[in-house]
Amino acid sequence: MIKGKKVAFLSITALVALVLVACGHNKTTGTNGKETITFATVGTTAPFSYEKSGHLTGYDVEVAKAIFKGSDKYQVNFKKTEWSSIFTGLDSSKYQMAGNNISYTKERASKYLFSYPTGTTPSVLVVPKDSDIKSYADIKNHSTQVVQGTTTAAQLEDFNKKNSSAQVKLKYTNENITQMLSNLSEGKADFKIFDAPTVNAIIKNQGLDNLKTIPLESKEQPYIYFIFSQDQKDLQSFVNRRLKALEKDGTLTKLAKAHLGGDYAPKVKQLNLPK
Repeated sequence: MIKGKKVAFLSITALVALVLVACGHNKTTGTNGKETITFATVGTTAPFSYEKSGHLTGYDVEVAKAIFKGSDKYQVNFKKTEWSSIFTGLDSSKYQMAGNNISYTKERASKYLFSYPTGTTPSVLVVPKDSDIKSYADIKNHSTQVVQGTTTAAQLEDFNKKNSSAQVKLKYTNENITQMLSNLSEGKADFKIFDAPTVNAIIKNQGLDNLKTIPLESKEQPYIYFIFSQDQKDLQSFVNRRLKALEKDGTLTKLAKAHLGGDYAPKVKQLNLPK
């Protein structure tokens, strides 16, 4: 009887330990008693996240720092990772939050929580200055590099479905946008669609003077967001409250001008969850 009770006691103890481990997988508390939020970002996509003098910075990073500054409940820990690993990390609760020029898609919304918009990023068509591409309609039968799973890849895949006789040649790659624009400059592709703040920064910083941008019309203002794993509703609410406060006191505008080269911060009426 005593032996049986001992086995039962050990089983219960093991079960409790497993439960605690499972709970701890989603929530980590630092020595200061604050919940540690692991924020995933690529860290190589200026001006949104990149390293400068050995430190991670960029618009998404600096907005996140401002959000968590002075918080009694949370502290943020930034983690550099590959683009695809951002999403698998959120899926496994390795990361609780992410930001890296992330736009809204219905597929992402079915798996992750979104913040209010953190910025606006109008798209441009990037081509060599001597290109015969003058508008979006001219991209037929031309080539571009895309990363699987991005909104640009989805946009052009849909374009090809509607233009089966004059498709865009999609060259799938894991290279970052700086490398892709360098390839475009060297004639390895014909065009690239990306957001204006990023493109303008790279063309200026990399000296890609043979490239030009063509604004793309859009019925909706393009926004970028932070995203969270599905179990982080409290964190989502906290971040959204802070975004409203940072818009009100001018911090978002200040950071946008400093990192994105213009007033690409959302206005108060735009601070809503995506639909």
